[in-house]
Amino acid sequence: MRITVDQDKCCGAGTCVLLAPDVFDQRDEDGIVVLLDPAPAEELHDTVREAASVCPGVAISVSE
Repeated sequence: MRITVDQDKCCGAGTCVLLAPDVFDQRDEDGIVVLLDPAPAEELHDTVREAASVCPGVAISVSE
């Protein structure tokens, strides 16, 4: 799995951080997503897919 984020699309909702805090974080100044781990361990894959699917800005892309 490979993850990319588009910070321009991010609205700062933070759902990704709540679901997968080991993979995503937010910038302190504006809440925009920060990708901590572009290739997370397999046990995180389902959670990352969920984070991408609920992202209101469609800012998270997952490739298998």
